[in-house]
Amino acid sequence: MANLLSVTIITLNEEKNIERCLKSVLWADEILIVDSGSTDKTLEICKKYNCKIIQTEWLGFGPTKKLAVKFAAHDWILCIDADEQVTEELKQRIGQILANPQAVGYRIKRKSFYLGKMINHCGWDRDFPLELFNRQFGNFNDKLVHEFVVLSGEVKKIKQPLLHYTYPSIASHIKKMDKYSQLGAESAAQKGKSATISGAIIRGIIKFIKMYFLQLGFLDGKIGFVLCYNSAFGTYLKYLKLWEKNR
Repeated sequence: MANLLSVTIITLNEEKNIERCLKSVLWADEILIVDSGSTDKTLEICKKYNCKIIQTEWLGFGPTKKLAVKFAAHDWILCIDADEQVTEELKQRIGQILANPQAVGYRIKRKSFYLGKMINHCGWDRDFPLELFNRQFGNFNDKLVHEFVVLSGEVKKIKQPLLHYTYPSIASHIKKMDKYSQLGAESAAQKGKSATISGAIIRGIIKFIKMYFLQLGFLDGKIGFVLCYNSAFGTYLKYLKLWEKNR
């Protein structure tokens, strides 16, 4: 008998993404939504698909995802974001794994889109987030941003892809950069780290060189350049905000 699966998704005003995501995981034994105050149609859509809904204040990415795992009904967790979609191939592979798990967690190949174009380089081609795991062996950490699952046990990879429809517009990227850079600066400040204006500029330049040249972002054309440049600016912004906090 296969292990039962809970899909956990954290949401905040995801009406443009959530239905596509939910339709791709209707085969799961449970879909648990942890919402942090959506004011659009997100919860209305989730109710249409009979999701279990928990509402909470925003705790940061790590703590909020950890809360979702805690309230899930089953030990095996597939924690995905609202802008992600499980492919049919991935669904079949997860079914095989649940019938006979060979590890306590699995990193899933993620293929991401930027401004509607699939990105094949920029470092995004190496993206294997740990999103399928048995909570008896671990959970998310408490990082406010760039959170990840910490497990005690063997972790394997799944090559069947998860689609990630991130940043459909420049505006959406700028909005998220502002949010992530703020959370990143707060997290760094809590650890006693500091920054300078020149250091922020240098870190941004290094980020661009790494993504565009070393990780072959130039092969993704104009969209690749925009992605690398904006990502570099996001890094600069994070350390500039850290400098501001330490003034």
